[in-house]
Amino acid sequence: MKASASTSTKSRRPKGRAPGTFAPRTNAPAAVLILFDIDGTLVLTGGAGGRAMSLAFEELFAIPSAFQGIPMAGRTDTWILADAALMHGIPAHDPRLARFPETYLRHLASELDQPSALRKGLMPGVRELLEALAPRTDVYLALLTGNYEAGARLKLEYFDLWRYFSCGAFGDDAPHRNVLVPKALARVAECGGPAFAAADALVIGDTPLDVGCAAIVGARSLAVATGSHSVDQLRTAGADIVMQDLSDTEEVVRLICSWK
Repeated sequence: MKASASTSTKSRRPKGRAPGTFAPRTNAPAAVLILFDIDGTLVLTGGAGGRAMSLAFEELFAIPSAFQGIPMAGRTDTWILADAALMHGIPAHDPRLARFPETYLRHLASELDQPSALRKGLMPGVRELLEALAPRTDVYLALLTGNYEAGARLKLEYFDLWRYFSCGAFGDDAPHRNVLVPKALARVAECGGPAFAAADALVIGDTPLDVGCAAIVGARSLAVATGSHSVDQLRTAGADIVMQDLSDTEEVVRLICSWK
């Protein structure tokens, strides 16, 4: 059985911390770059992202349920939109496609506040793990997600998680997930972080595409069965470590630090 999301959905932002800012980091050496996926790994939004995409596409192209049949888990927003355009015969040069991200973000901001029958909340152990990792100087936290950067920020600010991450690689202009680890390495360096090699990176995600984007560049992966894929499916995909969820903080930290 897959672990369920925690019953708490939206966490109150701590007083005294400005909203929407990345956690400040120094140039202190870190041995492991930890790259977190968002959807199905850190949080579930109760389907807000999928609904917002459908609403945005319908607003721009008058096509309802445009993403029906298009896989989303583990894929970049750019990739998903390209598939929808192809399916519905919309040429890649159509100027309305360039307006999709801002239209989607407007709907996403609204949909995040809507009640849902789907799972919504922090995934088990996520906040405890981030609290344990954030003060450490031997690891560096960043994001690796198919979300548009502004979409990632909306989702994580909703759950008060954005503040844990210094920077990341996002789905903007990313035709597929396999380009994201190199983008993350570059972004960390640009943010003033250490100069990591791919072999120093650990991707934490919930889909075979997370596992694959790590493997193709020589990074490692820790897969969790908190999304739509089982432990067996993630193990078959080749993940270095597979866990049911991230609820055992001590064990997850031990595994991460054992790779240093």
